[in-house]
Amino acid sequence: MAITSTEEVTQILREHIMSGQIHPGERLQQERLARALGVSRTPLRTALSNLANEGLLQYEANRGYTVRAFERKDIIDGYAARAVLEGLAAARVASAGLDEATLAQMEEWLAVGDNALAKGRLDPIDIDDYRQMNVRLHDEIIAKADNRWISELVRQTQLIPFASNRMIVWQDYDIMLRSHDDHHRICEAIRRRDPFRADYLMREHVNFAGEYLAQCIETGRITTTPEGHMEYAG
Repeated sequence: MAITSTEEVTQILREHIMSGQIHPGERLQQERLARALGVSRTPLRTALSNLANEGLLQYEANRGYTVRAFERKDIIDGYAARAVLEGLAAARVASAGLDEATLAQMEEWLAVGDNALAKGRLDPIDIDDYRQMNVRLHDEIIAKADNRWISELVRQTQLIPFASNRMIVWQDYDIMLRSHDDHHRICEAIRRRDPFRADYLMREHVNFAGEYLAQCIETGRITTTPEGHMEYAG
């Protein structure tokens, strides 16, 4: 499907930055990007300006746009804020309850993760489906909390690359199994309308993800290639 709007270009570039496909410090070459995305320079320039306004890119005269580099503390702080906000969202949703159609939809999303992990190993072919499932599940809980401040503040934390719910370190099977078990427990607490447990589980889930990612970065187990893709160094 052809990209036809500035909003689509902005979203695609935002996703690539937040998932680590375009890495911190990389200078964005507009001609190459326009060619890769199949768009003209006009919507691309507007998209880059939008992302600079969000704080994801930095602009320098005669150099153009580069991806903003965030410190390790930024990532940890982003996850810490996300944990509190998403815990509050899960508690609000559990208190209010969800209709059966939404609960059934969440079960379908959980099944996607179950299928990916049923192999007993992590298959690279499954990462996109798992990432999409993770984003949909977290975003649905935030949306159903029906609090614009939670939604807006979570969005701000997710503008820190690596702190987004789109960031999946698809390398350690046991870690991913634990993370997805968290998803099941959170959804069960929501189904049972237990706000205290839903809050605690969501906070623990997000904090653990942040601590694990920070450890991987600190020990050099996560690096980026010149092309901007994340690699796991063992």
